[in-house]
Amino acid sequence: MSNTEKKIFRPFRKVILPILNGETTRVSISAAHSLGIDVQLIGLLVVPPGASASEKTEPARKLRGQLQDLTVNESFSVPPQLIVSQQPWKDLWKMVSREKGTLLLLEYPTLCTGSWGVTEELLSKPPCDLAIIRGPWPEKNPSILIPVRGGPSAELALRLGMSFPKTDLDVIHFSTANAHHAEDEPFKGLEKILPTFPEVHFSRDHSDNPVDSILTLLEKKQLLILGAPVKGMLSAISSNMLFMKAPCAVIMVRRKGPLPERWSGTEGAMSGAKAISLLVDRWFAENTYHASEFDDLQRLVETKEKQNLTISLALPALNEEETVGTVIQTIKSKLMDEFHLLDEIVLIDSTSSDRTREIARQLGIPVYIHQELLREYGPRRGKGEALWKSLLVTRGDIVVWIDTDIVNIHPRFVYGVLGPLLVNPRLQLVKGFYQRPLKSEDRLQSAAGGRVTELTARPMINLFYPELSGIIQPLAGEYGGRRKALEQISFSSGYGVEIGMIIEIFEKFGLESIGQVDLLERIHHNQTLEALSKMSFVILQAIFRRLERRYGRSLLEDVNKSMKLIHYSEPNYFLEVEELPELERPPMVELPEYRAAHHIE
Repeated sequence: MSNTEKKIFRPFRKVILPILNGETTRVSISAAHSLGIDVQLIGLLVVPPGASASEKTEPARKLRGQLQDLTVNESFSVPPQLIVSQQPWKDLWKMVSREKGTLLLLEYPTLCTGSWGVTEELLSKPPCDLAIIRGPWPEKNPSILIPVRGGPSAELALRLGMSFPKTDLDVIHFSTANAHHAEDEPFKGLEKILPTFPEVHFSRDHSDNPVDSILTLLEKKQLLILGAPVKGMLSAISSNMLFMKAPCAVIMVRRKGPLPERWSGTEGAMSGAKAISLLVDRWFAENTYHASEFDDLQRLVETKEKQNLTISLALPALNEEETVGTVIQTIKSKLMDEFHLLDEIVLIDSTSSDRTREIARQLGIPVYIHQELLREYGPRRGKGEALWKSLLVTRGDIVVWIDTDIVNIHPRFVYGVLGPLLVNPRLQLVKGFYQRPLKSEDRLQSAAGGRVTELTARPMINLFYPELSGIIQPLAGEYGGRRKALEQISFSSGYGVEIGMIIEIFEKFGLESIGQVDLLERIHHNQTLEALSKMSFVILQAIFRRLERRYGRSLLEDVNKSMKLIHYSEPNYFLEVEELPELERPPMVELPEYRAAHHIE
């Protein structure tokens, strides 16, 4: 298992630091180190009008050597580049515009000197996100202040501030005592989002002179981050009292592309949407794992034992005689017999008509038919029913589920899910994701699977639960969680169980409680288009049922729970009506039978 320290959110793939004619300072270098994973030096050499670039061969050679020395000495990971041109800035703009996730770093007042020649026209439409800095640069872990009004670059300022690890980050919104409604309108989009960031200390205040109030706050800060106003960047810098008078380092950021001439309520709502994107981006960076991080199984067992945890694996099954034996043997031999990572494995069967149960019993696995459990609550069909009742018959502090139709079964499907739960105590639920080749006419089409995920689940999540939009495969059948969390949520009885579980864990415990792990590739038996259509139908019901609880109103009538399937039998089409209600079970902890079985008072 590799290093499992807290992952760091880095909002940019690369920081680009231009160096004109060899002019650079320690402030620029230090800032570049702080702001990105990869830093690239770009040397700019100006060719005077009417001169030939070949006349700059010797200065170019000298500057190239300087760039290479700096790159090595500062441990920058990206090779430097050199631009020799009469208009090096325009050439730089063209080069940067072809890259994504880039931050261009410029230093004040150097950029305003005549030799640099950065014009207002160039800064009005930057090809990438732009940061202008002023020293002195703090050594490490600065205490940061970000005043926000909800302007066009507010989200970028937040994104930058959150990229600093182990820092004290204060975000404040000032409004005047007699502020007009329109003045506060742009901030409304951010107002709902900021309290959801655990590392952000957010506050609001009133002041008739916000500049003086902020300058007072800066006496205890090492870094101020400002979003650039709508007007010209250079004029904004020279006229901005905070940028010029701050007693600490300052960064003014401007998002790429042209800005609107005015910034009002509509754009303010857009800034709130961008802040949600920031929340998802940060979650994705910090809570996305890879199974290879946990392939040191002995170390994983030691981590489990130090926490005095027990772990259960429940296998839902319905007519899986072709694969269930291999699944059980592969997992049991590696994760129970060779390494004692699992404390129990049980099979939860849905009245299979083949040899599924017989195979499991022959391999020494306890078998339960979920329709025979908790009979007093009535039997139901569905995978979700099996998962819900598996909580009753298992004992582990952590419960993991994997499907039993996996053709390319490997222990990573289990230990990959368990790893994040064992190393990150904040996590309550971990979902697997993988490449899902689609088998068609005995051929595998790479990444063609997951049709219901991409056509139904993810669009609905983006519409109604955008905070969850970073979950790659919300319907994946390989996942696990802490019993204390799982027993507190309701379970959809059918195929809506996965999406419903994610939404309820999110609403009860927050986005930070959910993680995901790359399990590489999963090959299984693909379903027919009609079966996928039915699956989509019940998944939509599960989502709308939770929206009903959110908004306190009924959205689905009983008539909406029957699906009209279209069939064709030459020469006619005809309709077949099938009842597909997605029922729910209450939180397991509410059942007296469960409380008695698990000794809960």
